[in-house]
Amino acid sequence: MVVETEHKPVLLGEALDGLMQRTDGVFIDGTFGRGGHSGNILQRLSAAGRLLAIDKDVDAMNSSAAKQWLLDSRFELEHESFANMQQLVVQRNWLGKVSGILLDLGVSSPQLDVAERGFSFMKDGPLDMRMDVSRGESAAEWLSSVKEADLVDVLRTYGEERFARRIAAKIVSTRDEACIDTTAQLASLIEDVVTKREPGKHPATRTFQAIRIKINNELSDLESVLLQSMDMLAKDGRLVVISFHSLEDRIVKRFMRKESLGDVVSRHLPLPLDAKKPRLRTIGKAVKASAAELAENVRSRSAVLRIAEKL
Repeated sequence: MVVETEHKPVLLGEALDGLMQRTDGVFIDGTFGRGGHSGNILQRLSAAGRLLAIDKDVDAMNSSAAKQWLLDSRFELEHESFANMQQLVVQRNWLGKVSGILLDLGVSSPQLDVAERGFSFMKDGPLDMRMDVSRGESAAEWLSSVKEADLVDVLRTYGEERFARRIAAKIVSTRDEACIDTTAQLASLIEDVVTKREPGKHPATRTFQAIRIKINNELSDLESVLLQSMDMLAKDGRLVVISFHSLEDRIVKRFMRKESLGDVVSRHLPLPLDAKKPRLRTIGKAVKASAAELAENVRSRSAVLRIAEKL
């Protein structure tokens, strides 16, 4: 069942200004959500422009925004992970012709606000956390069988949780007595073992983030689509990425830096004929939400926008 909730796209103007250097190009919104960015892209597109939107979330596919924009002949929507974006581009004969790719990472407001999705520790619901509920195992299923050492690694790597070992031990001992299948259960047991609190942050924040990233393969999917973007983008095409935590932003920043530098060759050696030249140039500095946007939308506080252009 689709539950419609308000979703305010973050850094909307800055993202679209960076993305759209022309109005008649081919554009891709890798994270349709509730159509906030897609709808505004379509408003800027000319009759010759095209927009392909992608989303893992079945609810996004069935949303009122999706039904509205699908009436526009310039627009297509695919139920897919953006990790498979290049496959969709090849099917349309767009390889090397894409004018701009937009990725708005993380969890959308509708996903957080609907308790049944299991993303939030603030609302009790089934411990699911899958962005695509049509495939893969839920967070509850994964927690029921994951090895303690692997759980510690996930919490440390994806959540940067310093109490990872203590939390993992508690989860494993608790599941031996009863299933952990609701968000409230998981949040409560974390509160029991995390003795030192970060000001203004719930003790379950890092654990929920880590498990969500693991369940949805978020970082590996991001790395995959960034690499694919180099073949998909046309010359002067733009890559625009909005990240919401340091792990995502670090991957984006390093990718853009690496592709903008090309191969590093010692000045004492002759340059080989096949030396890789830079494939990107970064556009401006990282952008964060303005004071006005922060006042209107608290979820924009951690957003970081980065833009690069294909050479």
